[in-house]
Amino acid sequence: MRVLEEFGFLLSQTFAGTRAVKRKWPHVPGKYIVLDPAAPVAVTSLGSVALAHELAVSAPEGLCITGKLETENIGIEKILKNVLANPAIRFLVCAGAEPPKHLAGATLLALFRSGIDARGRIPGAPGMRPVLPNTTPDEVEAFRRQVEPVDMIGCTDAALIAAKVRELSGRAVRSPSPPAPDTPRSVSRVLASAPAPDRIKLDKGGYFVIGIEADVILVEHYDYRDRLLHVIEGKDARAVYWTLISKGWVTRIDHAAYLGKELARAELCMKQGAEFEQDGA
Repeated sequence: MRVLEEFGFLLSQTFAGTRAVKRKWPHVPGKYIVLDPAAPVAVTSLGSVALAHELAVSAPEGLCITGKLETENIGIEKILKNVLANPAIRFLVCAGAEPPKHLAGATLLALFRSGIDARGRIPGAPGMRPVLPNTTPDEVEAFRRQVEPVDMIGCTDAALIAAKVRELSGRAVRSPSPPAPDTPRSVSRVLASAPAPDRIKLDKGGYFVIGIEADVILVEHYDYRDRLLHVIEGKDARAVYWTLISKGWVTRIDHAAYLGKELARAELCMKQGAEFEQDGA
């Protein structure tokens, strides 16, 4: 371990931070399908992944964005942040099958009813861990003011959901919307880089959620209270894992091996244009 620590020190001297690439909306990465950023209706298909694609193909007038929602904490936070960043969105339809145990749809509706308490928990929510550690009460209140929830939980008929989208679009007020509030706490984005291939890697701290966005691998770094710490982005798996090594964000060799495997899969899916789903450890 002492040898690894010495290599870790050398690695920490090798890297320098650089400015990350700026992105267009949606700002928080995820598996979304954007049809019209100026449209007033967003639809989450909850655990029904194929339903989001089916709805996007039908492209009903008024549909802004659609995608799945499988977790009652981080998943809800991503929806909230992206909705606040687009004041054109006035309705959020919750449709599709509930993810078992997580009950993300019912938890999201509870957020609209009750907001969050001082600990970030959603009162009355049925999900396993209904806590929003990266979201402030002001953001939640702005979200509740901006968006009207529409409960279609359990409906997997894309035609019925499309009809509801068109109906809601006709109800939307076509007037300028107030700007979204500033996010009180910014999260750093780190641009990945890599040294020569003959260096030994050392990781340390946290857990990671891996995804792809266009031609970029995105890795979200969380602590064990589910607080988002960093977002790492890179063009290839090697650049990303060398960046994790240099920052000292992993403590176990088996965790490092798992991350290397998943990053390699993400890079392959990105190159082949295939869907990527992170495997469990």
